Amino acid sequence: MFFRNLQIYQISVAKLRLIQEKMESMLLAHAFQPCTSMDMISSGWISPCDNGKFVHHVDRQLLLRFETEKKLLPASVITHFTKMKACEIEEEQGFKPGRKHMKELKERVTDELLPRAFSLTGSVLVWIDSVNGWLIFNTSSPTKSDEIIKMFLKSFNDIGLESVRVKISPQQAMTSWLLGNEAPKGFTIDQDTELKAHTEDKATVRYVRHSLDADDVHRHIAAGKECTKLALTWNDRISFVLTDTLAIKSIKPLDILSGEADAQPRDEGERFDADFILMAGELSKMLDDLFFALGGLILEDSDEKAA
Repeated sequence: MFFRNLQIYQISVAKLRLIQEKMESMLLAHAFQPCTSMDMISSGWISPCDNGKFVHHVDRQLLLRFETEKKLLPASVITHFTKMKACEIEEEQGFKPGRKHMKELKERVTDELLPRAFSLTGSVLVWIDSVNGWLIFNTSSPTKSDEIIKMFLKSFNDIGLESVRVKISPQQAMTSWLLGNEAPKGFTIDQDTELKAHTEDKATVRYVRHSLDADDVHRHIAAGKECTKLALTWNDRISFVLTDTLAIKSIKPLDILSGEADAQPRDEGERFDADFILMAGELSKMLDDLFFALGGLILEDSDEKAA
């Protein structure tokens, strides 16, 4: 188990301590329930490691799992069957259904089709670092993050949650690193990047697994483009792509998993815990270094201490 994407938020450590013993029951109140025949979507919490518990604790690191089920019922299918029904009604009564009747007909057709619709389920692991006060979702989708945040705040009222803010914007920092052809201490620049203009046409240049030519990069930056995505490697241990929104994508652990394989316990539960702690430890150190390179975190109480 190793997160492939990070959507990162700050959480109040003090408030987290106050509810930690009640978290299990608070999540149980919002446990996932499969869609009924009349539901289009259902979401909630499930056990992150199939042991029946909603919160998995390992050495002050917490793991949750958010589950979603959605019925696959395309609008085109609903429209098709609604038109068929409308044609039948027109043949029976001799005139087309009116607008209000068509709306009611569409709703009835949707209700009839829902029990036969296929379902798509998916889950996202949620990591709470109670040491550093980070709430992290293993997803690259801002939309999915919004869904999880709504459920998280619904489950833990007044928990104290906000987006991560840093003193130097990722866009500014990444552009500066490219201009100087030098990454911050502990990082190296890899071969993927994206440069985007602020103009109306949003002109964009992307390098994918391609050596970054310094002259080309300088020319694009001089023309007004800024770096919005940059592939980096941290301490030869983890590679990833940093974005201008401070999302971290395409994470790949390099030698750290294979190097730890011989030391891993064979019991499945122990192996799960060992993998989780390994991931939490490595990513926490990587985030510390990354936030430091971005000038440090801007804390909620405005006490701007470096990360």
